[in-house]
Amino acid sequence: MQNEKVITVNKLTKKFGDFTAVDHISFDVFKGEIFGFLGANGAGKTTAMRMLCGLLFPSSGEATVAGYDVYKENEKIKKSIGYMSQKFSLYEDLTVKENMQFYGGIYHMTEKYIKEKTATILKQLHLEKEGNLLVKSLPLGWKQKLAFAVSIFHEPGIVFLDEPTGGVDPVTRREFWNMIYEASDRGTTIFVTTHYMDEAEYCNRVTIMVDGRIDALDTPSNLKKNYNASSMDEVFLILARKAVRAAD
Repeated sequence: MQNEKVITVNKLTKKFGDFTAVDHISFDVFKGEIFGFLGANGAGKTTAMRMLCGLLFPSSGEATVAGYDVYKENEKIKKSIGYMSQKFSLYEDLTVKENMQFYGGIYHMTEKYIKEKTATILKQLHLEKEGNLLVKSLPLGWKQKLAFAVSIFHEPGIVFLDEPTGGVDPVTRREFWNMIYEASDRGTTIFVTTHYMDEAEYCNRVTIMVDGRIDALDTPSNLKKNYNASSMDEVFLILARKAVRAAD
């Protein structure tokens, strides 16, 4: 992890009518960091992530992502990041190769780059024989790993992952996190939400949101120490009990 800030957030707020979904949150994320963004359903983490991805305008506050302002340069943000949503983000009626060709085209990659990158990813994921299969025919774990590979197909400096391992088995989750580590080692910043507290242990730093606000931000080891907890599960439960508003 380097000291270069790639995401800066200062009092960022999002209101929907009288409801404050995200309430004056502030933090920085550094180049190559695996930054865990946690909270119960309804805590505001997905709304915050959508603002940082340029998909939702804030109500107030300031933020930059990859040096671009979330108000004025949201289209530049979209081109500079990778994004993997909670809902499966590939086209199931396209083949594995066609999905990569499609995403490569969106980011204006050359045909040569797309062909070489596709071959590299298929080899890394051990999917050489499945390249011409429709994505909908793949097991969920393979789909998730493929979706992550596609989200960084254009080699962005930052990738946002919104609960990327939901529904997959523990072995596949571990394999997925190995891919995250490899991307981080190459200098890619990983901004990840998860509801698996064991995954919080894999992050360099973790923030925990409660009712739209950041209640804790530190390394997993420091959080466990500060809250006299043996696991991140315990830390999360201590903080989540303070929540007032109902989950989604």
